Amino acid sequence: MPELKVTADHLKRDAYLYVRQSTLRQVAEHGESTQRQYALRERAIVAGWPTERIHVIDRDLGKSGSSSTARDGFQQLVSEVALGKAGIVMGLEVSRLARNSADWHRLIELCALTATLILDEDGIYDPAGFNDRLLLGLKGTMSEAELHILKARMRGGQLNKARRGELEMGPPVGLVYRTDGTIGLDPDAQVQSAIRLVFEMFERTGSAVQTVRFFREQGLQFPRRLRTGANKGDLLWASPQHSRILQVLHNPRYAGAFVYGRTRTRHRPDGGVSVVKVARADWQFVMPGMHQGYIDWERFEANQRRLADNAGAFGGERLSGPAREGPALLQGRVLCGLCGERMGVRYSREHSSTVPIYVCQESAVRRAGKICQTVPGKIVDAAVATLMIEMMTPMTLAVSLEVQRELEMRAHETDTARRQHVERLRYDAELARRRYMKVDPDNRLVADSLEAEWNDKLRRHAEAAKDYERRSKQQAATLSAAARQRILGLAEQLPQIWNDARVDFRERKRIVRLLLDDVTLIKAQNITAHVRLSGGATRTLKLERPLPIAQLRKFKPELVATVDRLLDQHCDREIADILNRDGWRTWEGKPFSLKKVAFIRGAYKLASRYDRLRRRGMLTTHEVATRFGIAKTTVYEWGRQGLIRKYYADSLNRGLWQIASETTILKGRGGRRSSPPQATPITTQPPE
Repeated sequence: MPELKVTADHLKRDAYLYVRQSTLRQVAEHGESTQRQYALRERAIVAGWPTERIHVIDRDLGKSGSSSTARDGFQQLVSEVALGKAGIVMGLEVSRLARNSADWHRLIELCALTATLILDEDGIYDPAGFNDRLLLGLKGTMSEAELHILKARMRGGQLNKARRGELEMGPPVGLVYRTDGTIGLDPDAQVQSAIRLVFEMFERTGSAVQTVRFFREQGLQFPRRLRTGANKGDLLWASPQHSRILQVLHNPRYAGAFVYGRTRTRHRPDGGVSVVKVARADWQFVMPGMHQGYIDWERFEANQRRLADNAGAFGGERLSGPAREGPALLQGRVLCGLCGERMGVRYSREHSSTVPIYVCQESAVRRAGKICQTVPGKIVDAAVATLMIEMMTPMTLAVSLEVQRELEMRAHETDTARRQHVERLRYDAELARRRYMKVDPDNRLVADSLEAEWNDKLRRHAEAAKDYERRSKQQAATLSAAARQRILGLAEQLPQIWNDARVDFRERKRIVRLLLDDVTLIKAQNITAHVRLSGGATRTLKLERPLPIAQLRKFKPELVATVDRLLDQHCDREIADILNRDGWRTWEGKPFSLKKVAFIRGAYKLASRYDRLRRRGMLTTHEVATRFGIAKTTVYEWGRQGLIRKYYADSLNRGLWQIASETTILKGRGGRRSSPPQATPITTQPPE
């Protein structure tokens, strides 16, 4: 008999009754099962356990038995068995203790090691015995199989509904279920306006980040519907985050499609569950046009391609990505003509400005090879920009009108969104006022709270109304008649606008991306750029390679010859002034200076003016004084009197003197019969 398995050693230890129901609904509606589980206490009393030593563990009511992770009661039971405190473990069925084979067999193993009995509705089992252990294992396997069958049955019904597109799933904000069971747009006009504005701004900017930035700059908010809690179903308005905008753009339900299988649950080793996103190609059911949406399916597909293109800038391949702030006009559109890989962008400083360089480094990064080629971006960008202007000139008038329409539409949309926000706050303030007016004035505890809420709603409404008026005036000034006239003038001013430094680089890049697919570069004797336009047509540009810096810095031969000629009559400072006057400039476009002329003399080994005058027979001050036996001060005095001529002088007033070979100078004489020095020509006696 089963009672013979209960020994005195078992009765010395305590009895544990484990009670569990899978869901709270079962606890509330299936009370008979709960009563049957509690009734097992009588079985323990009959077996010999006193009432005070029978412990009931019912902390896991309303929890699934598929895992022991969230079942604190089951973990407590396992701990008591492992410590040898339990003489018997009771459960109505094996499924009440565990529906997972790993948890069930672990409990059987511990009971066998500690000589603990297991009791269910059918009898008492000793896990240390082979036959009982085999029977308990079979019951555990059947319990797990039963759970699998129940889940498969529910899963089959769920998939059958999903196959027809009739499975009800919580719709995202902006979509609601109607009374007839179909999905429609949210009747709240402000919610619809916010959702539509997200798709409109993404279509204009091509970037989710720019869409978020627009909402924040304009002070607009985005709705979120609470899914849980006491306020379930209420709308919460807040500034949008980047992840929130991406969720809206990636959700196909906004395109009116029924989609099932976008996510998949996976069990972690710690017993938890994680939700994994499934690739779009692996979605189980995709049914466009099942209900009303904010965009059509074609536009949703285009948005996904654009988002994938933007995300390529952050992946392992690092493809084009969205338009960035750098000056590289062809960022993300340049291909290497040697290996076919996409070329990256580097920037360098040149003449206090940032210039791009297109680099193909795929071989260096992926295969530890060498860089294929580097192409200066300033040459290619300028040529492609010229090509773009030539192509756009016939379309400028249409583009101008489209820009004007776009600005007006954008202003109208933002104005509508702000006005709806002000209207909602006004309604909230009016609702708070009605609540306050209905309260009993003597109930100050409630009246004070409602009055504070009313004042807060009034303050928010006043701030929103003030902000609405301020931004409306700004938009009105932006769309004035003068602004419209300037927009219409784009047709004639397109080249000037394109080259205007105030135009953002990203705007130019977006225009280029609309007109061309890619540009293949090959650098040889010249730079060859094969431009592939969006329509399939191609253009080939032949560009001159920029000269190396050494050749750029090298002075032109005619400039060197001019300096050599001027050195015969002028000093370095005078030559610099003459060169600047005649329009000569350095390789940097700067005027010449004394140091630049001296550098040219030293680099090209040109004789200085001093050396040239010495070769022409000019004498120094010391040599003149030695020749005539006079002091140096007398030499300067003769120069002031015009007896000799000074041709060269440095910063210390030292110079070279010219004395005609056919002239002699007679020194003066002091005293009572003084006479000044005189220069007389040398007469030659005719031969006798």
